[in-house]
Amino acid sequence: MTSFSYSIATDIQFGEGVSQQLAHHLLRLGFGRRLLLVTDEGLMATGIPQTIVKNLQGSGFLPQLFTEVKANPRDEDCLRGAQAFQRYRADAVVAVGGGSAMDTAKAIALLGRQGGVPLDYADGRRSYGATAPIACVPTTAGTGSEVTRSAVITESKGHRKLTLKHERLRPALAVLDPLLTRSLPPAVTAATGVDALVHAIEGYTCTLTQPLSQAFGASAMPRIYRALPKAYHHPDDLAARSDMLLGSLLAGMCFGSSDVAAVHCLAEALGSLYDTPHGLANAVFLLPVLRYNAATCGWLYAEVARHMGVADAKQSDDDAVAALLDALAEWLRDLSIPTLSQLPEVRRADDERLVNLALLNGSTSSNPRTLSADDYRSILEEAYRM
Repeated sequence: MTSFSYSIATDIQFGEGVSQQLAHHLLRLGFGRRLLLVTDEGLMATGIPQTIVKNLQGSGFLPQLFTEVKANPRDEDCLRGAQAFQRYRADAVVAVGGGSAMDTAKAIALLGRQGGVPLDYADGRRSYGATAPIACVPTTAGTGSEVTRSAVITESKGHRKLTLKHERLRPALAVLDPLLTRSLPPAVTAATGVDALVHAIEGYTCTLTQPLSQAFGASAMPRIYRALPKAYHHPDDLAARSDMLLGSLLAGMCFGSSDVAAVHCLAEALGSLYDTPHGLANAVFLLPVLRYNAATCGWLYAEVARHMGVADAKQSDDDAVAALLDALAEWLRDLSIPTLSQLPEVRRADDERLVNLALLNGSTSSNPRTLSADDYRSILEEAYRM
């Protein structure tokens, strides 16, 4: 008999213009007045954080900007953020941006209240105490971090990806406004959108999945598959933007209480070595990992193909898997996603470092097919051949 648990304490607000009611929801949920608003310099250029700051100030909040967020956030940046949180005597943390801003904000909320460094928590040397309240306002449709219990932080010295995971890291409030995603360049729209699809596929297929996670994943996959090309080719298509943001949310609720798997393990290794954007790193490993897994778990990926609408119940599992791989290959080409060999930063001399970092990733054990170092080497070779 199946047994599982599923818990989410995040208050979710979704819709066009809902970010204008951020102050109302912060007040309703009892957030304090002194807020550390975590964002990045790139987003500052769009004016979005400044508009949110102005609206918060108009409602009596006292927001302080922290803009030292980088792609693949470093532990050092999180420590600086925690120090800023403490100096400002902040009551809560508000993240405005993509996955890097949200993961940084989660680490700041933890370290600012409990002290220590990210490695302490990733390696179990410190227990997760109460964090400062966290609110997330995503401006990309990809990460799903606004509803997850985890944050991925890169160790500056060893380039290891540290996964902080605990229910205390789950945001209290998520405000999802499709209007805020319109400023995304097409390439970022594509890469972050592929990340969302990987979340749905891996959350659905990993060994830690359960019925509710799979229900969210089954809803997310076809929505993302249909909407992302529209959002990529027609950036002002607000219906596609809205579908993508909802798909990303559903995918976050899928993997957020299960796990990811080998695509993410390799992507996080790539990002830790080269600062390759996370969504792009996932995209280059998606097909090679699916081919590897489907060799022994074809029925599982046949389910994925049918949920995505690229195969039907009349087709055999083998035919459904083949249809899935063909459809995704065409989908990635349509999104102008480069292959691993086309990424200028990647060096074959680092292959063993990539393999070792992927093997050390805690989600390796969640992959539906068992992985060894040799298996990761084979997947890597397949990625280079594409």
